[in-house]
Amino acid sequence: MSARIAVVTGAGSGIGRAVTREMLAAGFRVALAGRREDALRETAAEHPDALIVPTDVTVESEVEALFARVVAEWGRVDVLFNNAGAFGPAASAADIALDDWQRTLDVNLTGSLLCAGAAMRTMIAQHPQGGRIINNGSISAHVPRPLSVVYTVSKHAITGLTKSIDLDGRPYGISAGQIDIGNARTSIMTELGVGDGALQADGSRRVEPTFDVADAARAVVFMAQLPAESNVATMTIAASGMPFGGRG
Repeated sequence: MSARIAVVTGAGSGIGRAVTREMLAAGFRVALAGRREDALRETAAEHPDALIVPTDVTVESEVEALFARVVAEWGRVDVLFNNAGAFGPAASAADIALDDWQRTLDVNLTGSLLCAGAAMRTMIAQHPQGGRIINNGSISAHVPRPLSVVYTVSKHAITGLTKSIDLDGRPYGISAGQIDIGNARTSIMTELGVGDGALQADGSRRVEPTFDVADAARAVVFMAQLPAESNVATMTIAASGMPFGGRG
C-alpha cells in the first residue's frame, strides 16, 4: 500500500508538532501547515520529504492553496488533522472583549471549518473517493475551566462540526472523529498555569497532573491508521487523576 497523505494544521508546536512527527515515523507523507515557516521546518527537521506550506487557517485563499499544493505534489489527501487553535483570553461572558472573542473563534472554529471544507471537497473529487478528518477538540468540549468562555464555546462547536462532517461525508466515504485531550504537556499548559497551580471552580489553585504529549500523538495516529470501514467517533485522553471527572 502506498503511503497515506496527511495534512496537519498547527504543525509548528504543541500537539500538532507531536502528531506530525508521529505520523512521519509511522510512514505517512505529511504536509505541515501553520503560520510560522521556521517552526514548521523545525518540526520536520529530520524529514526533508515533508511538505512545508505556511498557512493562516483563517484566510480562505491560503487554505485553498494548501490543499491544492498537496494535491499537486502527492495527488490526494487521505487524512486531515484539524488542529490549529488558540486558548484565547481568560475571561467570563461578562468580561470578554468582542475583538478577543472573534479572534479566537476565527482560529478555533472558522479555521477548522475552512480546512474541513477544503479537505472534503478534495476527498470528494479524488479517485478513489474518501478520507478521514480528525478534529482536535478538548476536554473543554465536555467541561469548561473557569474564565474560558470563548475557548469552551469554540470546542463545543467543534463537536457539532465533527458530527456534521461525519454525516454529510457518508455518501463519499469520508469519516470524521474528534479527540479531546486533557493536560498533555505543551506550551498551552504553561499558559494555563497547570504546572504551577491552575484555577479551579471553587476559586482555589491546584497543581494538576499532566502527561506526555507523545501519548496523545499516538492516539491520533491510531485514529488515522484505521481502515475506511471503521472510525473512532470520539476519544478522550487525559492525564490520570486530573480534576475532570466527578466533582474535581
